[in-house]
This record gives sequence, structure tokens and C-alpha cells, in this order.
Amino acid sequence: MRAGTRRPERRGLAALVALLITAGCSTGTVAADGTPDGGVRLADVTTLDDPRTAEGPSTAVVADAAVRPITDDPHPQLPVTVTDAQGTAVTVTDTSRILALDVYGTLARTVFELGLGDSVVGRDVSSQFAEVADRPLVTRGGHDLSAEAILELAPTVVVTDTTLGPWDVVLQVRDAGIPVVVVDAHREVGGVGDLVRQVAAALGVPDAGETLATRAQGEVDAKIAEIAAVAPADPAARLRVMFLYARGQAGVYYLFGEGSGADSLVEAVGAVDVAGEIGWEGMRPLNDEGLIAARPDVILMMTDGLASVGGVDGLLERLPAVASTPAGQKRRVVDVADAQVLSFGPATADVLDALAVALYAPAEAGA
Repeated sequence: MRAGTRRPERRGLAALVALLITAGCSTGTVAADGTPDGGVRLADVTTLDDPRTAEGPSTAVVADAAVRPITDDPHPQLPVTVTDAQGTAVTVTDTSRILALDVYGTLARTVFELGLGDSVVGRDVSSQFAEVADRPLVTRGGHDLSAEAILELAPTVVVTDTTLGPWDVVLQVRDAGIPVVVVDAHREVGGVGDLVRQVAAALGVPDAGETLATRAQGEVDAKIAEIAAVAPADPAARLRVMFLYARGQAGVYYLFGEGSGADSLVEAVGAVDVAGEIGWEGMRPLNDEGLIAARPDVILMMTDGLASVGGVDGLLERLPAVASTPAGQKRRVVDVADAQVLSFGPATADVLDALAVALYAPAEAGA
């Protein structure tokens, strides 16, 4: 980090990410087949010698989005008392009816991976993997929590973070006598294991949590090493990537920089986070000067965000400055499913794999 600069405070960044993801969102529904998959794996493609020569858009599609429970027969050790991320002591006595809610869909996925999926009684709109698709929604009008919908499901425990609101709803649920455990809202590649452990501790399955955390972080580390073997060794030849958040219907355009989580994603796939390079911290409204100064080779976006501006053609029309960048000139835009790209949960290695294919073997990725 540059002298004289300061990394943004994590909790504030998490709240801003949540606000941006919520801004302009439609209510949306989960597709019948859940989170998209069916992509090819990095190990099965031929990568480009110089990925900067690639042209045209591509979509990062995970090869297999199926949940892989760490155990089929978990035995929660209850009651359990944990001190959550807000410093609140919470006692959980029953995990037979679980709600795990956040703006990324990460917490519900983690509960399923811990082997407790059968106890999950509802979902948020961001939980878009096939195994949870039949659960009733407790978020309405986009990402807003509904106290009525939550209480109707009579959960015995709620695991959440600060990315969903209104916060009064969370307090109302707690006041109704339901244990609410608040976990860390910050997401990044290096935090996968810690988040798993927090969820597992709240549900009385610390041993399963440790096993899952070790597996998930081990897969991430192995994937980063695999990607490093195909990414250009010369730093000057690496792809310069910019993460652009867009919601065209709301006129929202943000560049995600240092501390946003997007920076750790870009660095993990062997690319240069150009927002961080120009000292862009956190998430701030995009401006032409920042965009041009960044000189990205690739613009990384959420799939729904790209669709909201009318695809690549709409992006170039709405943001003419994009056309002056190397990415714009080559129409080099990579999109990733909204529910996957910044989730940083147990499936992080699969997301990194899909993104690496889109960056280094785009002709073999989705388009």
C-alpha cells in the first residue's frame, strides 16, 4: 500500500457493497436449475500465450455449482453460546429450523456445505444454488428482509450479517426470542475459512466447520497456484483488470478498488487490479478520468449488471470513455454471475477457475 494511504475500514466497505448490490435490483427469481454451471475447467483448456491479444466478451461459468456437503450426518453440539461479530453473546439451543441470510447468498451455501441443508427453511434472493431453490423467500422487493416472512417460518436460529436490512427487522426477529448470530460481513479470497468457522460455531458443528474451512481454503490455495502457472510470469504482461459495478436502470456506476473484495479476486487470478494501482480505495462512483487512467485490458462485471446496461454495446454507448480504454477497443468484458462473483464462500475455488478460463482461454469460456 502506498505511503500516506489507509485501507478502508472493513465494516463500512461491507455496508457500501451491500447498498450498491441492492441499488436498482429487481426482485428477481431463481432459475429452475439454480446457479449457472456447465463451464469448462482450467485444466481442460489451452490458454493463450498472451491473453492481452484476446478480443470480445466472455462469461465466466463454473464447471459444477453443486453443493458438496462435508458430512451427511452432522450432530450439532447444543446448546452453544458464541460471541458474534458485533460482540453480542448469543445462545443457540436448536438448529432444526435455520435461516442463513446475506446479500451474497454465501451463508446459506455454507450451511448446506456443512451438511445442515435439510434444516434450512427459507432463503434470501441471492441464494441461487439449485439445492435451496425450493425454499420460500424472506426477502421482498429485492434484498429487503421481511419480518413477517421470517417469523412465519418460525426459525430456531438466524445467521446473518450487516449486508441485509432494514436492520430493524433483524432486531424485531431477535426481540421475538429467536437467536440471531451476526457474522463478519467482509468478503475476500483470504477470508473463506474464517467465515466457515463462524457459521459452524454458531450452529454447534465446529469440527465439521474446521474440516470444511480446511478443504475450502486448500482448494483456493491450490487453484491460485494452478492459475499462476498459466498467467504471464512477467508482471508487465499481465492482464490489467477493472471491476465495474453497474445498475443501468438506476444510473449506478461504481469502480471497486482496494479493500472491496474485488481486488483480492483479481489478484488471485494472476491479474493486475488497476483500481488499486491508481490508488482507488473502496468503492466510488466511476468518472471518466479514473476510467481512462486505469487503462484496463479487461472490464469485469456482474452478469445482471452488464445486462442492465444493454450488454457490451450498451456499456460503450452509456460510458463513452470505456471505448478509449484497451478493454473497450477490444470489447473485452468478462461477466460473472452476481451470486458468485463476490460471494467468497466454500465454492470460491470454482469461481476462480471459471474466471481464469474466461481470462486466459476466452474462446473456450461462455459467451
